[in-house]
Amino acid sequence: MSTEEQTRQDSGPASLKSDVQVRGERAGSLNRRFVLSHRVAFWVVAMAFLLNMAFSAVPTPLYGLYQQRDHFSGIMVTIVYAVYAVGVIASLFLVGHISDWVGRRRMLVLALLVNVASALLFIFVPSLIGLIAARVVCGVAVGMTTATATAYLAELHLRARPGTSTKRPQVIAIAANLGGIGFGPLIGGLLAQFAPAPLRLSYIVVGAALVVLAIVITAAPETVSILDERPAWRPQRVAVPYEGRRHFFAATFAGIASFAVYGVFNSLVPSFLSGTLHESSHALAGAVAFSAFAAGALAQIALGRLDTTQMLRRSVPILLVGLALFTIGMWVPSLLIFILGGVVTGAGAGLVFRGALVAAGSTASLESRAEVLSGFFLGAYVGLSVPVIGLGIATAHVPAREAMLVFVVLVAVAIMWSVRAVVRFTSRTAEVS
Repeated sequence: MSTEEQTRQDSGPASLKSDVQVRGERAGSLNRRFVLSHRVAFWVVAMAFLLNMAFSAVPTPLYGLYQQRDHFSGIMVTIVYAVYAVGVIASLFLVGHISDWVGRRRMLVLALLVNVASALLFIFVPSLIGLIAARVVCGVAVGMTTATATAYLAELHLRARPGTSTKRPQVIAIAANLGGIGFGPLIGGLLAQFAPAPLRLSYIVVGAALVVLAIVITAAPETVSILDERPAWRPQRVAVPYEGRRHFFAATFAGIASFAVYGVFNSLVPSFLSGTLHESSHALAGAVAFSAFAAGALAQIALGRLDTTQMLRRSVPILLVGLALFTIGMWVPSLLIFILGGVVTGAGAGLVFRGALVAAGSTASLESRAEVLSGFFLGAYVGLSVPVIGLGIATAHVPAREAMLVFVVLVAVAIMWSVRAVVRFTSRTAEVS
């Protein structure tokens, strides 16, 4: 018997306990190797946020192909688009806020997998019913993602860089949101134009990437304490302190108006290009939508150092100029002016949206952040769907450029009024503090 074995035998149960502890420590060390740092997890979550939002907009340049395949009208295109927003709204109302209880990581992984289910519907149920079902399921996934990922990014940033400004996660979250919605049409348009199987390949590519990200995020650290006894489930409510309600609702209305603008690029721009400007390229349709959303994301990054009041004040003239150019491009008609108008409009709408989101979030306590953000996005996605449905119905009865002119006037008035109200409330709050 060796000296080491003799020592272990002589020590008896104490030595056995020590061995168990050592093995446990080694196992714990091994498990910790598979946990992402907060800094790395921040960027993984941002990528997941971007790609989940991108998936929601992949069909934008493909609607013409769906019309040819299923023989439905232009109004049906608007309905197919709008049912996605119904899924988002239902999801925000029913489950968008429960990541406060069950954890950010678990909810985000589930959201990614729900969008994978949507991809399977797009691929394997090639019919109008399948298209509608896939859009609804996709909307549910996005509703699960928006408030959860926005709050998750803020909390990961706080732990990775304690004491630093909260502007960075705000900018990244909104850039991922808008940039993702722009990236989706670009993927769909390019693959539809230059690759085979245009109504399947983009969903296969993005769906596979979502599976990979879902697996990686399982190794991300959790940022909320999961209670042993969870609160009883209830639908979403807007939990805003009484003194902040007017501020919140003004900010939410600004978010609704800005998303109404983005809704046009996400649904009707391909039909405007083909019907008014006689451009039927799927790649071009995707690129125009991408340019508007990318401009919104880049504008937020470029002006991210501005405070909320300054950002909102600068956003309005940019948005009004963009809407004017966009409309002129349809009336002349001119593809160059139309695209330029889309870029400037996207930049202005992105600044309005970010300023509105920050203003709405400032009314929330730390404990109810996801709940309040769900309320804001609930309103924003109403703006993404309802005005576009009205515009789609209008284009069936009057020329698209005339319907667009009325839409632009209404949106401009709504933006100016709501932004003015948010700026007034924000300035007043700053003076009090």
